[in-house]
Amino acid sequence: MHIRPYQTTDWQAICRVHDAARVYELEASGLADAFLPLEETGAQEGLFDATLLVAEIDGAVAGFAGYTDEELTWLYVDPVRFRQGIGRALVMAVLRDAGKPLALDVLTGNAAALALYLSAGFTIIDTISGKLAGNEQFAASAHVLRSA
Repeated sequence: MHIRPYQTTDWQAICRVHDAARVYELEASGLADAFLPLEETGAQEGLFDATLLVAEIDGAVAGFAGYTDEELTWLYVDPVRFRQGIGRALVMAVLRDAGKPLALDVLTGNAAALALYLSAGFTIIDTISGKLAGNEQFAASAHVLRSA
């Protein structure tokens, strides 16, 4: 696995990864009807305000992560590559690159993501409710986590 900075040529691959993985995330949280593709929502959700990292395996994009000065904002892994250490490698690369604690939100019900972040040293600091980012017609609750 190779983790590297995002390149504009990765766009279609990260859209594919996001869209496939987002379905799992939303279904786990009881929000399957809230799905919107990255191509429609990425810019308005601040995707390109983040520093983006891409995980590649054998030349193919297997996942990506994005972070700002304060927050891990994006983490998606191709579902055919779930449980292969890609998410963990991306989280660790983000924390290394950021060089300071970061916050993140995990939708309530997304047990797999929550377990990953907790095992990577994040702790739950709050649980919040509000509108789902990117599809505000849906209400959602999320755990707010912070890294050490």
